[in-house]
Formats: sequence, C-alpha cells, structure tokens
Amino acid sequence: MSEAAPEAGNGGRGGGGRRGPAWEKSRIKAWACDPRPVSPVTPSCRSSAARNSHPRLSERQPAALGVELGGVRPPGASLAAMAASGLRALGAKGPGWLRRGPWAPLAAGFCSRGPAGVGRPEPGPRLTSARQRDGIRSIVLNNPKRRNALSLAMLKSLQSDLLHEAESRDLKVIVISAEGPVFSSGHDLKELTAEQGPDYHAEVFRACSEVMMLIQNHPVPIIAMVNGLATAAGCQLVASCDIAVASDKSSFATPGVTIGLFCSTPGVAVGRALPRKVALEMLFTGEPMSAQEALLHGLLSRVVPEERLEEETMRIARKVASLSRPVLSLGKAAFYRQLAQDLRTAYHLASQTMVDNLGLPDAQEGIQAFLQKRDPVWSH
Repeated sequence: MSEAAPEAGNGGRGGGGRRGPAWEKSRIKAWACDPRPVSPVTPSCRSSAARNSHPRLSERQPAALGVELGGVRPPGASLAAMAASGLRALGAKGPGWLRRGPWAPLAAGFCSRGPAGVGRPEPGPRLTSARQRDGIRSIVLNNPKRRNALSLAMLKSLQSDLLHEAESRDLKVIVISAEGPVFSSGHDLKELTAEQGPDYHAEVFRACSEVMMLIQNHPVPIIAMVNGLATAAGCQLVASCDIAVASDKSSFATPGVTIGLFCSTPGVAVGRALPRKVALEMLFTGEPMSAQEALLHGLLSRVVPEERLEEETMRIARKVASLSRPVLSLGKAAFYRQLAQDLRTAYHLASQTMVDNLGLPDAQEGIQAFLQKRDPVWSH
C-alpha cells in the first residue's frame, strides 16, 4: 500500500461500555447553525440568545431526540425528562450527545476545527458537503482523491453535518453518500503511524466511535447510499446506518488484519449487523463481500443497478420524510433500546413505548384520519 493510500483497516478501542441510567433533567444543547435549506450546510457560531431560542422538547413530544438506550423508565418520570436525560447520558456537553465514558472530550467542537499542528488536521476545505430540501438532508463524503478516507478531519466534518439543526422539525431523514468509485476506504494510515503517537490514535478512534453512535442515537432515520467499495471504517459506517441501499457494483470488506491492524472498531457495527460467523469470517480473512452477499446476510437493505441507486434511495427517503417525525423518532429510539434487553424487558419497554406513542398528537391524528378515510395531516 502506498504512503498516500488510506487505510484498509481499523482498530483500537470499541464504542465504550454500557451506559447507566441518568434520569436527572438536562437541557439539550442547541448547536448554532444558520438554516439554509437548499445550500451547503455551513456551521456558524451564534450568540447564546440565538441558541436558547432553539425549540426544546415538550411533554407532548417525548422522543423528538430519542431516549436513553438502557434501563427501564422509572415510575413518575415524564417523557420529556426521559428524552432530555437520555441525551445527557450521551454527552450533551460535547459536540454530539455522546457519552464519552473514560474518554476525554474531543479537542475540536462543532463550530471549530481546533488548533493546527502536530497530531492535528490542518485547516482546509470541508471534506463533506450537505444540502437539505423537503426534509431530506444529503451528506456527501467529498474527498475522492483520498478514497474518502475517514480521517479525523473527515469524521469531524461528518459529525458537524449530522448535528446541524438536528432538533429542527424540518429535518426528517438523512442520506449519506460519497463522491468517486470508493464509498470510504476507512481510516487514513498516515494518521496511524508511530509518529502521531497513542494520544492522537485514541482521538481518531474516539471520534470515529462517536460518529457511529451518533448515527444510531440521531432522532431521524439515516440511510447509506453506497456505490463502490466500503472497507474497514467505511464498512463500519454502512453497518451503522439504519438503512443501507447499494449498487450491484459495490463491495464490502474489513481487511485490516492483512496489514496487521485487526478491524476491532468496525467489528462492533459489523458484528451487530451480520450473523456472528459471517462477521468473523470477514474480520479474520479480510476478504471482500459482494453487494448480493451483503444483502443476503443483512448488511444491506436492498441492492439495485447502479443507474437506479439514487432513484431508489430517494424514493425511500421521500417515503420516510412524508411520515411523522415525532413518531419515527420515538420508534427508532425504542427499537435500538429494546435490542439489548431480554425478551420480557423488551416487551415491557415496547409496550410502554406504544402507550407513549398514543399520547402523541400525530398518533391520534393518524388514527382519526384512518377511521375517516382521509390522509393524515402531521404536526410538522
């Protein structure tokens, strides 16, 4: 592999330990970005007054931003407090709702890249681009010369685009795609040399893990649109998305073991998306998996011809965008929350979620619309 070629593997720490319950109330930090619905998403810091004017959760919108993914709702806890405390447990003080556990906060926040220098990405053009229209935000990995490597700068740029106006009711669904023939080749090997040192390596893997957890904990569904090769952390990104649509020319691999760097962090997402023995074969051999094989084993939602990829992905995105955001947010949070539970606890959580769902205005509107044989008018 040449010096300029990005990494084909990943490693380091996983996504952190289990999160304990945190039921105390907290405020959700509203990230300061100017809404530009049909222009590139460019974060810009605002005053604290502007941030404080951002919409907040209400008692009637219990899952606008999801809830804590572990534990059972305690007696007397309000839905809004559940949602707010869930975000606190995911790290509301940092640039992305994510609980750090033993890790320190990232050096760079949402509105800055951090100082340049040794072990820091140099200032430069953003490595992702984003546009939003009709409730659909399209985020594009835009560094094809580096095979869309998930460098620290790329990860922070992607995180910024995911966080941009995440609480806005105008946002319904996110689509992540990439320029060039490679969706993403994983981490950049230049960032993983001995010269960078273990502290910088830890920051890279921490940032990557936070982005992957952010995707699952994001209030709206996130779709991967894959056209080409996705390896190591690039494969991890696909596995982390809620829905993944790929062209029939795409392929997937976790080949880090072939260069002496086992894909441990990609294994977290891949091991949750694929059967264990299939995931371990990928991790142990590094051999690529075709799009059809990935579909068969559950890494992908569907495979289409390359010329139909955008059409089919946007069809799904438009369908999601036409539905109630509060209902989808509640359902997404509950789905991931119950996965880690035993059967009895899962049904308990799901049953309570159904009750909470019925308390949403959109649920009652949808039921009345069905009974009256008309189209529902959602709250947004």
